[in-house]
Amino acid sequence: MKRLSLLLLFPAMLVAQEKNTTVAPKQQGKYDTNKFSQMYDLMATPNMFRTASGAPGPAYYQQQADYKIDIELDDKNSKLSGSETITYTNNSPDSLEYLWIQLDQNQAKANTQSTLAEGEKINQVLPLEGFSGKYLKKDLERGFNIEYVKDAKGNPMSYNINETMMRINLASPLKPGEKFSLAIKWWYNINNYRKEGGRSGYELFEKDGNKLYVIAQFYPRMAVYNDVEGWQNMQFWGSGEFALPFGNFDVNITVPADHVIDATGELTNRSEVFTAEQVKRYEQAQKSFDKPVVIVTQAEAEAAEKGFSEKKKTWKFSAKNVRDFGIASSRKFIYDAMAVKIGNRTVMAESVYPKEANPLWGETSTMVVAHTLKSYSSHTFDYPYPKAVSVSAEDQGMEYPMICWNYGRPDENGVTSREVKNGMIGVIIHEVGHTFFPMIVNSDERQWTWMDEGLNSFLEYLAEQELDPKFPSRRGPAKNIVPYMSGDQKFLEPIMSNSETIHQFGNNAYGKPATGLNILREVVMGRELFDYAFKTYANRWKFKHPTPEDFFRTMEDASAVDLDWFWRGWFYSTDFVDIGIKDVKQYYISETPTADIKDVKVRKGRFGYEKGPFVYLVAGDNAEVSASNKKALKVEDFKTLSDYVNQTFTAEEKASLKSPKYFYEVEFNKPGGMIMPILVEITYEDGTKDNYQYPAQIWRKNNETAKKVYATEKAIRSIQIDPKLMTADIDTTNNSWPKTEQKSKFD
Repeated sequence: MKRLSLLLLFPAMLVAQEKNTTVAPKQQGKYDTNKFSQMYDLMATPNMFRTASGAPGPAYYQQQADYKIDIELDDKNSKLSGSETITYTNNSPDSLEYLWIQLDQNQAKANTQSTLAEGEKINQVLPLEGFSGKYLKKDLERGFNIEYVKDAKGNPMSYNINETMMRINLASPLKPGEKFSLAIKWWYNINNYRKEGGRSGYELFEKDGNKLYVIAQFYPRMAVYNDVEGWQNMQFWGSGEFALPFGNFDVNITVPADHVIDATGELTNRSEVFTAEQVKRYEQAQKSFDKPVVIVTQAEAEAAEKGFSEKKKTWKFSAKNVRDFGIASSRKFIYDAMAVKIGNRTVMAESVYPKEANPLWGETSTMVVAHTLKSYSSHTFDYPYPKAVSVSAEDQGMEYPMICWNYGRPDENGVTSREVKNGMIGVIIHEVGHTFFPMIVNSDERQWTWMDEGLNSFLEYLAEQELDPKFPSRRGPAKNIVPYMSGDQKFLEPIMSNSETIHQFGNNAYGKPATGLNILREVVMGRELFDYAFKTYANRWKFKHPTPEDFFRTMEDASAVDLDWFWRGWFYSTDFVDIGIKDVKQYYISETPTADIKDVKVRKGRFGYEKGPFVYLVAGDNAEVSASNKKALKVEDFKTLSDYVNQTFTAEEKASLKSPKYFYEVEFNKPGGMIMPILVEITYEDGTKDNYQYPAQIWRKNNETAKKVYATEKAIRSIQIDPKLMTADIDTTNNSWPKTEQKSKFD
């Protein structure tokens, strides 16, 4: 039978035994340090660019890249041609000898370093099309074809291309405060992303021969130069996404005349590209705050998709203070929109989709966009752009400023399963949410995927639950990350790992950071402190380039909660949470000491010792405690205690004294390496419950065990750790006292 410990905490006196204790050696994760030590060994030293508080410093700067772009879509040949003028402003204190430009389309070229770096194995079963494409067909011509690079005077410029990066060699250094303009002309063949993969490209509808284009990374883009890395010119290997400076865009897009386009920025020639009736519908949508207005109807889209016009039409978009640009174009597009009130501004929520997406998209997409804008704004800052667009692109989930492509369509009969609808809603929330992170809070995705995907997945979880408390959120709930946290350490990396080195990308960069933030909000910090600190980070770094340290420091700076132990364990290691109940002892009151405590000295104040009389707490098992001579405490049954109470307290004071009858000492242990608060639920014999939460600092002097004492008026029936599964504890078999049988997966 387990021993029960009962420990008395009575106003009369606190009894402390003076015995030597030995602290067990600390557990080791993939780091060797005190788990509560400050992170001076891991974080960059604060400076004039980035302060110790996590805010931008007085010398903080960022570069600017402005674009004027003209592109033309050749629908028959799936080819995009373009020319651009980049005006680059050097706001840094450094003179720049050259400029770096990203050529992301080059990642799709045959025999690039990114493809050569991938391991291969024989797939013994392949579909005919897959086998033919892999082993029989010649490699498709992909990647940028640069026709020229010229300076502002039209003179050819020297440049070198290294895979997905192009170095522009300047004739003279670009000094601080100076601007430089250059022109680039290029073209490339657009990929069928459903066959070749990719974050953008076209989707072919074989029944009617039409294509739906989602166009991104379509132009040579400036790389980031900042105080952290200088030029962020790490190659685009495929997983780590993008790092981009802010700027202003004016983009002219020429497409077949029967295409409908939506894109980043505001459409500046609406009356030239839409019919008068469609313009009128859009104006109606600007005043509709309760439901979308259909601007291009399904009937109009069905008529257009049969035409394959030989004429052309140019759409003109202008975007201010964005880091990138995305385009969606098709003659199949239905287009709807509605107004959303964000702060004191009106923002347009919009969707474009083919008839194959209805009725799901017409009923759902734009409403979800509107909800996302409201939810994210409430947790960060008011959405600052004029619109947010959701594009139906099957097998996609990708984001750009003000526009994103999203998966999820009904079957051929127009029927949508619950799984597909929930999946589509989750993807729309996630991709629209990316306009906040990283399109506005502009972190470096090439280096730190979690800074946009993890933070965004956390906010996605909040938005999903606000939409429907029963929504089956995949990422955010602590219990959902347990299988990953308890997995084989050979295939786990710390969150603070470069994007290209991660085995389980979704769990590491999306799920674990989202869960960690949810645990911080619900368990460690509490919602009020967390929400204020998170909002502070978002507002400090909107339209700027934050680093992980800026996030970590701001969360502590704005909350007065020391979180170094959490960042160290959850983000810099692969430790897991496992907290259990090691032992429970019950104590009874006695005026006669047992042999083991007969000569124990009892402290009185800092320097002296109490001389007695004493109240003795004697450990006993269940059988002993239930014996007739060892009943639950009654003060009047113990002479010395009764005398002390009568002599010390007035009748009024005695009436307000606690009356504990049972005393328990509970010893918790921590087989897992990850520090975490202890959440305890106590159930009494009468079925009532009490909940306790002990901060993570309970482990600061002993990384193995911790003890707490419960003086209760009712006998305890059971004790449960983390009853609501809020800490990602990987082993719940040791969470209960008395120990309960755990059902197997088979059961």
